[in-house]
Amino acid sequence: MKAVVFEDVRAVGVHTVPDATIESGSDAVVRVTSSAICGTDLHMYDGRTGAEPGLVLGHEPLGVVEQVGPCVETITPGMRVVIPTHLYCGTCHMCARGLSAACLRARPDGIGAAYGYAGMGPYRGAQAELLRVPWADANCIRLPGQPGDAREDDFVLLADAFVTGWHATVLADVRAGDTVAVFGAGTIGLLAAYSALLKGSRAVYCVDGVDARLDKASELGATPVDFRAGDPVDRIRELRARAGLPIGEEKLGGVDKVIDAVGFQAHDRTHPGRERPNQVIADAARMVNPEGAVGVAGVYPERDLNPQPGETAEGWLTVPWATFFAKGVGVRFGRTHDRRYTTHLRDLITSGRARPGAIVTHHGGLDYAPELYRQFDQRERGIIKAVLHP
Repeated sequence: MKAVVFEDVRAVGVHTVPDATIESGSDAVVRVTSSAICGTDLHMYDGRTGAEPGLVLGHEPLGVVEQVGPCVETITPGMRVVIPTHLYCGTCHMCARGLSAACLRARPDGIGAAYGYAGMGPYRGAQAELLRVPWADANCIRLPGQPGDAREDDFVLLADAFVTGWHATVLADVRAGDTVAVFGAGTIGLLAAYSALLKGSRAVYCVDGVDARLDKASELGATPVDFRAGDPVDRIRELRARAGLPIGEEKLGGVDKVIDAVGFQAHDRTHPGRERPNQVIADAARMVNPEGAVGVAGVYPERDLNPQPGETAEGWLTVPWATFFAKGVGVRFGRTHDRRYTTHLRDLITSGRARPGAIVTHHGGLDYAPELYRQFDQRERGIIKAVLHP
């Protein structure tokens, strides 16, 4: 089968690799119809996470079941399914509590596992024609419709992007009536903003420095804030004041909830062109109102294997804990426990209430993957979210 394979830093290729097959009685093999490229794939593409040459990339698959093992009971060939990024057994101590991203059985040398992800287990990725899915009864989420229909882009985002955006709002405890600032208008930031709006937030601000992303934030209903034009915290405070703070909130010029959808590759606004891993955390501390909350969905690796100038390989940050403490702010991190949200968000899509596929901007076959990776890495041609069709 053909698959997208990591070759070296900023180099991927389309290779012929052995077909995915049934290896255990609880497995399924899925023929992939759509597989998205994620910002996390770029962490590997840029050499930041220790990906080894030969790794089949991708963790956002949608497809049709082609074959199942003898122990699979609820999934049958021909079913249309989406596969969550974090594979899980469904029965261990953590999975039984709904903490599927912390499965105790999926990775022998650690906790939690994912497809096509350096350091997250031996599982080949989903940017391929076929994908082996362990524990298929737990990991194959059934979907209506047919491949290539009007909801293909919506459904592929159930593998990761939409559930992660929603999870970000859970980490930040976003509720109806809240004011929210989302730092980062990539896929996760946009879908976090979109999720906050679906939950009834009264104002959502989306901070970024890429025109196409800011335009998309506005299209989704958020207020775009361009950090190239000045300090985004000051800008959001100005916008809030100009709109008129509600009665009783005159001393609260910030926002109730903040979401970090950037992570360790945040841009340093004082030194353009450089990274500052704690930039968004510092902004969040200034932005959040007393007794508010911050949700961190952006990636912070334990080790950066290709640190940029002025940075170190260790995953240590200087964080304004005293500010968070003084304000009584809750700060939560964590990978997405996909299974908590997948069917709920699927049903929002099928009901017509949610259309997350609006953020998809580019499509292509597997052979076009190297060029899409390059464009995505360089933020060219307005690319926000690209989907491959094997």
